[in-house]
Amino acid sequence: MPTFSRLVRFLAKDGKTYYGDAILPKGVNDIAKITQARIIKGDIFGKHDVTDQVAEVKTLLAPLASQDVGSVRCLGLNYAKHANEANMSLPSYPILFHKPPTALTGPSSPIPVPLPAQEAPGLDYECELVAIISKPTLNVSPADALSHVLGYSVGNDVSHREWQLKRGGGQWALGKCFDGWAPWGPGIVSGEVLGDPTGLRISTRVNGELRQQGETGDLIFGVAETVSKLSRGTTLLPGDLIFTGTPEGVAMGMNPPKWLKDGDVVEVSLEGVGTCTNRVEFVKEKAKL
Repeated sequence: MPTFSRLVRFLAKDGKTYYGDAILPKGVNDIAKITQARIIKGDIFGKHDVTDQVAEVKTLLAPLASQDVGSVRCLGLNYAKHANEANMSLPSYPILFHKPPTALTGPSSPIPVPLPAQEAPGLDYECELVAIISKPTLNVSPADALSHVLGYSVGNDVSHREWQLKRGGGQWALGKCFDGWAPWGPGIVSGEVLGDPTGLRISTRVNGELRQQGETGDLIFGVAETVSKLSRGTTLLPGDLIFTGTPEGVAMGMNPPKWLKDGDVVEVSLEGVGTCTNRVEFVKEKAKL
């Protein structure tokens, strides 16, 4: 079991990068607002110690270093109201797709929009609860599944609907796998601290405007059932991330759609964890010499 309460990875003011246990200011529950953390030494998936050494936080990074991340699994249409706004049938089995690790980025990093994603409108946001696997997991039952979860974060499954639905050849990956299109963080809260991941408030704001507001209790496949189903015949490994789907309120479901544009600030929040705040940045074409 993890000994940390709220795992963060951060650049400290001494110029070094550490894993740490977040020190929340009094009355604050958002990890993004911390200024200090206790340095962690050891294997975060195994034996580790939260030391008494306190470091000053300069910048919060993605909660896991790239070498500590396994796969990035994502569920589509896992909230009934979101499926309805997308005019798609409710799934009988989890709709699974993957993002590459290069899509992962930190809780305050920009969301880069490359030139292909600027060819047509369709840039969208999706706030999601993210579950992180703690140990090799194969054929686990729903009753035991949560004991295989290291903790929980919030993420944004940034998507481009034109590339996802019209240019993807029936697959979603081309519209979801651009570099930096999976901001997550601001930390990982252990199950012992967060408790049951059912019924947590989750939301998205764009430039301060509330766009999505839901509860994880509305998931079609809850966290325990998702981990169990994804582990059937397939071993989940420590550091595997599972983005569990998004509630209603995406830009695609609006009339007219409110697509993201250059300079927009997107905030995705999960109760008990905190907020990722990321600015959309359209990549500019390099000048030809």
